Amino acid sequence: MTSVPLTKFGAELLKEELHQLKTKERRIVIDAIAEARSHGDLSENAEYDAAKERQAFVEGRIAELEGKLSSAQVIDPTQLDADGRVVFASTVDLEDLESGQKVSYQIVGIDEADIKLSKVSVTSPIARALIGKAAGDVVEVQAPSGPREYEIIDVRYI
Repeated sequence: MTSVPLTKFGAELLKEELHQLKTKERRIVIDAIAEARSHGDLSENAEYDAAKERQAFVEGRIAELEGKLSSAQVIDPTQLDADGRVVFASTVDLEDLESGQKVSYQIVGIDEADIKLSKVSVTSPIARALIGKAAGDVVEVQAPSGPREYEIIDVRYI
């Protein structure tokens, strides 16, 4: 099995979700199934079918999270020493050369990517263009609107 890169924060989020599913969601689903069974004939019981479907989802998500966590390669950005280069888990300050707009992105794993929080997946076009570069470098990113050029202002490991 291949390793799944996660930041320390991302791994904690997955562990919290797993704990929530195992301790709370499982109990809720078991209670819903028991309640639906008490209503009699299961062949025409929509509540029972919905509860069993929810149980399958919860158990599937538990298995998925356990698999990801067991093969995770957890990377703490504060422990990185990449000589100022952009690597997984680093935070990069950029300036759009056309508009002058400044943005910051942290390069994270697929499961923790959230553009609203300025976290981009390591597999995204912008992350792929940035990996291995350093402050002062200019990178070209293939965006849906066409190629864009960014200058790397700073690379931080926070």
